Amino acid sequence: QVQLVESGGGLVQAGGSLRLSCAASGRTFSSYDIAWFRQVPGKEREFVARLNWSGGITYYAYYLDSVKGRFTISRDNAKNTAYLQMNSLKPEDTAVYSCAAGRNTVATDYKTYNYWGQGTQVTVSS
Repeated sequence: QVQLVESGGGLVQAGGSLRLSCAASGRTFSSYDIAWFRQVPGKEREFVARLNWSGGITYYAYYLDSVKGRFTISRDNAKNTAYLQMNSLKPEDTAVYSCAAGRNTVATDYKTYNYWGQGTQVTVSS
């Protein structure tokens, strides 16, 4: 069982930065894939980024095309925490951001993730 709690959302001007955190419980956090999704009211949940576990200490990052070069997903297993560093934010990045965890996930398919946080609001003003 893994419980996830996000933090770090807020209001920022276009071009600014935010770092989201996802604190996880559970002793096997390091062996889970971790991802960030976002959702705007009335729209489907959208994949943003994932770090998938490939055994040992190897992880691979995968990003939504529109955030490549601006967002960075990372994790600190010693702290049981994952992060999403978001730079050069745009108004279209405004959404509720949620972290998710699972094993053997399909990156962009939210149904393959077993555990979810409650979400944190990110608002980017123009």
